[in-house]
Amino acid sequence: MSQSLGHVIVTRFNLPSPGAESFIRAKEGWLRNRVELFETYCLPSMRAQTDRDFTWIVYIDPASPPWFMEWVERTAPGAFTALRREAVGPAEMVADIAAVLGSPPDHLLTTNLDNDDAVAVDFVARLRAAGASQTGRAALYLENGLILQGAQLFARRDRSNAFCSVVEPWQGAMTCWADWHNRLDVHMPAVRVSGAPGWLQVVHRTNVSNRVRGRLVSPRPYGRLFVVAIDDLPEPTTGDRLTDRLIRAPRRVLRDASRRVVKLLVLWIGGPDSVIRLTDARATVTQAVRRRLSVFAPVERRLPRADR
Repeated sequence: MSQSLGHVIVTRFNLPSPGAESFIRAKEGWLRNRVELFETYCLPSMRAQTDRDFTWIVYIDPASPPWFMEWVERTAPGAFTALRREAVGPAEMVADIAAVLGSPPDHLLTTNLDNDDAVAVDFVARLRAAGASQTGRAALYLENGLILQGAQLFARRDRSNAFCSVVEPWQGAMTCWADWHNRLDVHMPAVRVSGAPGWLQVVHRTNVSNRVRGRLVSPRPYGRLFVVAIDDLPEPTTGDRLTDRLIRAPRRVLRDASRRVVKLLVLWIGGPDSVIRLTDARATVTQAVRRRLSVFAPVERRLPRADR
């Protein structure tokens, strides 16, 4: 691709959203927790990119509290462009990109990044290299990544992960928010890039849908790829690895397979909106159970993790 390629990374920080996320985001402390996660994982990983040829747009709720707006004003300069929006679709995003870039490029590369996740230091470089070889519209995925839960690290291959990108001609751009990240290949060809892990998902209590997947691994080989403190994680013992491989990993596979079958059936019967309603209902029940368990903190700590 000899023509210009503009790369824009987009993050929903606290946009108003319907469904389960709206209940979670309304909880006291949710926004402060997300700021902490953003400062711990997402922001440092973006500042450490070896290829700086990108623009980062972070969407925020215009009704955010004053302390958050002040934090944005302190943090954004030199890192990202904060835009206040109540809702953003592909058309609105293209208009925002045009305004931020000033002059539209020949080709546009857009990438989704959640505010509680991190990317490898060469994430942008690898995406731009993959995008430069495309002449038409295509979805791009760095298919290998890591999942962090507590002090444990898991290697995961996800061919249609949430760190999705779309490269396309500027005219008629659809962007990476054209559909769910795992449905972009319905609208366009998908290019999967193998190699070293390109992203890091963080599993924590306020996730709506993220959960542990993959296999338990040593953190040592990945410290050079991520600026977050992976090297500080303990080395899994032989017993940990065997337990994960023989017991927990098969359970996770069965869990994910059963959920996938249910989602496919719901999608086939009721369409995409029915899947959203199902996810909302499950998340609402999960949050209600967690609230009840929080009253009995010592009991909760003795409960096994969901992936065991």
